[in-house]
Amino acid sequence: MMKTKTLLAALILSFASPLAAKVHVVTSLQDFASIADAIGGDRVETYALAKGYQDPHFVDAKPSFILKLSRADVLIVAGLELEIGYLPPLIDQSRNDKIHPGSAGYLDASIGCDILQRPTQQVTRAMGDVHPYGNPHYWTDPENGRVIARAIARKLSELDPSGKAAFEANLAAFEARLTQKEKEWNTKMGPFSGTKVVTFHDSWPNFARYFKLDIAGHIEPKPGIPPTPSHTLEIINLIQAQKIPVILVEPYFDSKTPKYIGEKTGAAVVTFYPSVGGIPEIKDYFSLFDHNIDAFVAANKAKK
Repeated sequence: MMKTKTLLAALILSFASPLAAKVHVVTSLQDFASIADAIGGDRVETYALAKGYQDPHFVDAKPSFILKLSRADVLIVAGLELEIGYLPPLIDQSRNDKIHPGSAGYLDASIGCDILQRPTQQVTRAMGDVHPYGNPHYWTDPENGRVIARAIARKLSELDPSGKAAFEANLAAFEARLTQKEKEWNTKMGPFSGTKVVTFHDSWPNFARYFKLDIAGHIEPKPGIPPTPSHTLEIINLIQAQKIPVILVEPYFDSKTPKYIGEKTGAAVVTFYPSVGGIPEIKDYFSLFDHNIDAFVAANKAKK
């Protein structure tokens, strides 16, 4: 009887122990949630505020986000002021001191990543929606995904020391798979090295650099500024003069102008997804690249 009571007490303690509880991870983007799931495994529970089909610059601040943030052990953000329009007030309203910038439960995923387009002059509104600390779409370079995964593993190990071995093992598996996938992606994209493209928004400098593409222009005349008739004509002339085969368009922008340009020039309009969850098939960080690369290759082959 005593032995049974002892076992029962141990079982109760194991469930009550804070080490047995999952680490609650809230992220600004589904990309970070996907990587956190891969590293954390069954020791974490993740929730992404912005969904992959939404424009990450303009996220509705839902009251339900406050509850999620209030229960978070760690908040992972893109930083570079990508979330500046909605997240700071939510953090304040959550009354969760752990996830304020500078606190132990706050992780800026941009730290350590290769950030492009850092302004060398003072940023003004006349320049459009230019981010003052650099282009925030850095996770579209898979090597930055590797940096982010390592940062998440370190942070989870700090918050849940008993899970450190598991996090390190999961990180090793993530990196091994990423290395294998990078070889696969580079094999597919290799024949298109140097290909000129036009994009709707300036979301793809990291992707383009990694895969050796040349972004010749944007449908937006300036970041965040809707296309104008005069600029649209300039892009049409650019595509015709340089024989640009494809136009890359994020899923949350109006496709009317890109389709019009495509009709006038013969360029293929390809929906390119910046984030995990953009469509149901893009379930994780690896399938994000799988889908975009396959779409890019198919569109270019069709033009030949």
